[in-house]
Amino acid sequence: MAREIAVDEDGLIRLQKLLAQSGVASRRRCEELMLDGEVEVDGEVVTRLGTKVDPRTAVIKVSGKRLPPVSAHVYLVLNKPRGVVSTMSDPEGRRTLSDFVGDRPERLFHVGRLDTDTSGLLLLTNDGDFAHRMAHPSFEVEKTYVAEVAGRLTKATVADLLAGVTLEDGPVDVRRARIIATANEKSIIELVIHEGRNRIVRRLLDHVGHPVRQLSRTRFGPIELGTLGSGTLRELSDDELGQLLELVGL
Repeated sequence: MAREIAVDEDGLIRLQKLLAQSGVASRRRCEELMLDGEVEVDGEVVTRLGTKVDPRTAVIKVSGKRLPPVSAHVYLVLNKPRGVVSTMSDPEGRRTLSDFVGDRPERLFHVGRLDTDTSGLLLLTNDGDFAHRMAHPSFEVEKTYVAEVAGRLTKATVADLLAGVTLEDGPVDVRRARIIATANEKSIIELVIHEGRNRIVRRLLDHVGHPVRQLSRTRFGPIELGTLGSGTLRELSDDELGQLLELVGL
């Protein structure tokens, strides 16, 4: 999270001052947290008041929660509307991500992508290492989707999904699945997967005989879309960013 932190000529700052300036608590309370053994720096508990750290590189945890390092990087959540292309420009003249972030000074890119016809949670950042790890399948960051599909879903179909489905480009690991509603020959299902292959959710549900009518991503790792309006941006909180950095080992 980009923020200004006053450091000394060596680029260091007293730990309790950094914690207070980062919004953890008052300076006095931060000192108490240190003395109580609640603060770790680079994997070691630090109880000595006055300890100095580099706010750009120190891996700091308070009561087990990661405090993001000070950096010029930005981390944004966009509720991408349906019909918007997950690029910054489009030769066909369709709406793109630049319609929502084009006025920002940073060179932003999206983490993974969402199909043009899919709405929902999309992360945007100027942190290339973070974007790579979040999108790479080896880190298995879970993504949650809610789909309206044709036909009445059954528990047997959900069981088939959870047992594993093999598509033309390989098997799909469905972590969790549940039927939210069924009525009038349509159903709503929530799926949790960690993959980002092209149109993976649509192909998966089509494979089991329930073509997708509408699809939205509601969660990316621990980050929830919540009540964020369509086409609206917000910054990740320090707590959310800390969870993501821990998740992908940064």
